[in-house]
Amino acid sequence: MNRLLEPELMIEPEQVSAYAEADFEEPHSNFIDLLKHYCSTLYEARSVLDLGCGPGDITFKLTKAFPKATIDAVDGSGEMLKFAEDILEGKPWLHGRINFIHSMIQDFNSTTQYDLIISNSLLHHIPEPLVFWNKIKELSSPETYIFIMDLLRPDTIEEAQRLRDLYVKYEPEILQRDFYNSLLAAFEVDEVREQLAKEDLSNLDVLQVTDRHLIVFGNI
Repeated sequence: MNRLLEPELMIEPEQVSAYAEADFEEPHSNFIDLLKHYCSTLYEARSVLDLGCGPGDITFKLTKAFPKATIDAVDGSGEMLKFAEDILEGKPWLHGRINFIHSMIQDFNSTTQYDLIISNSLLHHIPEPLVFWNKIKELSSPETYIFIMDLLRPDTIEEAQRLRDLYVKYEPEILQRDFYNSLLAAFEVDEVREQLAKEDLSNLDVLQVTDRHLIVFGNI
C-alpha cells in the first residue's frame, strides 16, 4: 500500500482538544518503558530534546524517567503547546526543567549538546522524511543517543481499518479519523532503513515493536 500524506500540523481546535484530552496512558507509558530499556545507560542524562511534543504528555513523563535532565520540547502547533504550557503552569516544581518551544522542525536550531533526542509519532507527519533525519543529524553530537518511535504503515487498507477498530473504536470520531490517516501516512521498516542509509545514519537500528509501531534507536 502506498503512503498517503496527512496534514503536517494539528491545528483544528476540536482536533487539538480531542488529542490533548484523550487517554494515551498505555501507548505513552509503553514509549517510556521502551525508551528506558534501550537507553538504560542514560538515566543520568542532563539534556533531552523532544521533537513533536504535542500537548506534552510524554514530555512530562520524561521528567520522571530522567530526573536530572532539562528538556527542550518542540512543536509546530501553537495550539498544542498552549495545552502543554497550561499544564506546566500548574506544576511549579517543573519550572526551569521544561522549555516548550514553538517551531517547525526544519526551522529549529540549538547550540545545546543533547544527551538524548526523542520523538514520538512525528515522522509520519513530515511530507519529506529526509528533512526529519537531516535535522536529527544536525542537532546531534557523536555522543547523542537517538530514540524515535512512530506508527508502522499496514500492508492494506483493510488492515488499517482493523487496527483503527481495534485501538480507537470508542474514541471520538476525530481521533479515529486521525489515527487511521496516520497509519496510511506512516512508513514501513524497510522504507525507514532506506531513509537512514541516504542520510548516512545506517548505524541506527530499526525495529518493529508492536503491531502498529516501530522504533529507531542508537548513537549517531
